[in-house]
This record gives sequence, structure tokens and C-alpha cells, in this order.
Amino acid sequence: MKLDILAIAVHPDDAELGCGGTLLSEKLKNKKTGIIDLTRGELGTRGSAELRAKESANAAAILKLDVRENLGMADGFFKNDETHQRILIRAIRKYQPEIVLANTLDDRHPDHGRAGHLIKDACFLSGLRKIETKDDEGNSQPHWRPKYIFHYIQDRYYEPNFVYDVSDVFEEKLSSIKAYSSQFYSDEYEKDEPQTYISTPGFLNSIIGRHAMFGKMIGVPYAEGFITEKMIGVREFDAFVQKDT
Repeated sequence: MKLDILAIAVHPDDAELGCGGTLLSEKLKNKKTGIIDLTRGELGTRGSAELRAKESANAAAILKLDVRENLGMADGFFKNDETHQRILIRAIRKYQPEIVLANTLDDRHPDHGRAGHLIKDACFLSGLRKIETKDDEGNSQPHWRPKYIFHYIQDRYYEPNFVYDVSDVFEEKLSSIKAYSSQFYSDEYEKDEPQTYISTPGFLNSIIGRHAMFGKMIGVPYAEGFITEKMIGVREFDAFVQKDT
């Protein structure tokens, strides 16, 4: 299935936190959307890989994704090397996305930055026709390079290059995050496991606050922020969201 927008995330829940609203907004505009998780998040202090798989499936349903796939790379120990690049190139060519939403290039969690560079490099290499890959049936895959890579902002604050208005779907975005009850604060999760940086009520409040701050930049309630290394162009000024003055 060819996708319009593909989010690639190192851990199940990264995409929900960083760009879940954008994915759902684009889906509601009749775009084909999906998420590829690089790892199963098996090193997480709370929960398990099996539980997170169930949580990610629930979140995918909330976001109305056309596709969700996990590449099963080793959480914490994957590398930005040829082996992992080829795995990701194969997935990129499989879905042929026009736009890739990727982990940030530097963040508190080292997996985020390493994944961001892996995704960036794999997207470029995927466009080289002399790199050969095969699909599940053993057929040669055509080369494919996404038109844009946008990095969603995660834990550390970065000034976004642009923000995407997600006000109309913000409650659904929060629901997709809360689907990971093992990872984030939830009254329903009853296992006796240690609290983590992201499992406290304060973390979720900080996520809401940041999206409100990004929204304030363009005069809307909530927005998601993105960083791009590629210059963005417009064909008409109507493409801009105008902040009331």
C-alpha cells in the first residue's frame, strides 16, 4: 500500500506524542497514513513488549491508521549502520511515502537522536537505484525517496520551523497517548512497577502545555511542531494559517 504520510518512530508511543494529531488530521483529509515502529520498546521500565504491541494497536485504531508495522530492531542497541539502513530502506520502498515524519535528531533519550539520523540517512539512500532490495515475494523494489522529512519535537524544546494546527483532533491525540497505560499516567494501570520520567501526571501536563504554546504561535488552541532541514515553499499565501492580531 502506498502511503501519503509515514511516521517512523523508534519506540511505540513516540509518533503518538510527536505527530499523532498531524497523522489523524491528514487521514481525515483522505490521505493514506501509517506508522513504522523501529523497536518494540522492550527495554522500557514499565510494561512489556507484548503489552506495548497491544497498546500500539489500540492507538493505531484511534488514529485511523492504514498501516502500522514494527521492524523489531533491538531497543537501545540498534545502530545507524548498513544493516539497519537496509531494513528501513526496504520498508520505505514498500510504502513509498511522499512525506516522512521522523524522530528528532537530538534528544534526552539517545535512541531518539540515533533513530532520527538513521531515518534521515535511509530516506536518502532509498532513492539510490543501485541499492538493491527485495519485497516479501522476492521481487526487486523500485527506488523511492520521500519528498520531505519532517522531524517532530520530542522531549527537549526546539524552536519549530513550522507548526501544524491539531486543535480539532487534540482530544483524539491525547486518547492515543493514553492508550499506552503502561507508559503514561493512568488510573487503570495497576501493576506494581516503578514510576518513570514519563509516567507521572506532570509529564502529560507538559505535553499539553507545549502543544498549547505551539498553538499560541499561530492563534489556535493546539499545534504540533516540526523541524525541517529542507526549505519549504508555498504556491499561494492562502496556505498560511494567519494569527489574529
